[in-house]
Amino acid sequence: MPYRWDTSASTDQPVLSLRPHRSLPRRGFAAMILFAFTMGTLPLYGLLGTVFLWGLLPFILLMVAGLWWGLERSYKDGDILEELTLQDDTLRLSHKPARGQSQQWECNIYWVQVRSHAHGGPVPYYITLTGNGRTVEIGRFLSEEERQTLYPELEAFLRENAAPQR
Repeated sequence: MPYRWDTSASTDQPVLSLRPHRSLPRRGFAAMILFAFTMGTLPLYGLLGTVFLWGLLPFILLMVAGLWWGLERSYKDGDILEELTLQDDTLRLSHKPARGQSQQWECNIYWVQVRSHAHGGPVPYYITLTGNGRTVEIGRFLSEEERQTLYPELEAFLRENAAPQR
C-alpha cells in the first residue's frame, strides 16, 4: 500500500504517511535504460566500420537520453508526501508537493469530519477532512481501491481518538 500507519514506540500516536505508488522501482529504472540502450544499439553492430554508424548513433543515444529524462521527471513529479498526525487534541495534515510550498492544515480532532465522495469529486471516492472552517483533500493520488480502503480506516482512527478519555 502506498500509505501506512506508523505505530512505532517512538510516537505515542499513529502517523499516517501517504505517498504515490511507484510501479517502477529504481532497479527497474536501471534495467529499462540498459534494455533500451541494448535494443537501440543492436542494429548498429552490423554497421560497425561504416559511416552509417555515426549517422544513426546520435539518434539512438538521444532516444535513451529522452527515456532517462522522462523517467527521472516522473520520479520527481511523484515525490509527494502527505502526513496525518495527532498531537494531543490537534489533528495535523501536512502536504509536501513535488514542487512548490508545503501546505498545513490543523484542527481539533473533536470537530473533524471525514467524508468520501463517491461521485462529484475530481476522482471517484474522493476523501476530504472538514474542520476549522476548511475542507481539505487527503490521498487524491491514491488509486480508487486504496481510497476505498483508507476511508474506513480514517473513520475508525478519528472515532477512537476523538472519544473522551476515561
